[in-house]
Amino acid sequence: MYAYSYAGGMQVKRRPRGTRIAPVRVAWEIERTRKERFELLARQAGVSASVFLELVIDHIEDELTDRGVPAWLPQPEPDEGELPIDTA
Repeated sequence: MYAYSYAGGMQVKRRPRGTRIAPVRVAWEIERTRKERFELLARQAGVSASVFLELVIDHIEDELTDRGVPAWLPQPEPDEGELPIDTA
């Protein structure tokens, strides 16, 4: 990673160009306040928003249930023919 100055003079870290495998641009629509909050969190962590998103995704991987959904989200209903198993 290399550092660059963000608006306001703060240094943040970015990945060097060409180090991502098959990079893509995302075009999701989200609330402006959420986008600004996300960018602020990234700046406070000292990384770019794209690096922060990658780190958040990596972190969530450790919180997935056996259904592949983060534990803090409502869990999907069992699939057709699948019996619910209480894991408590």
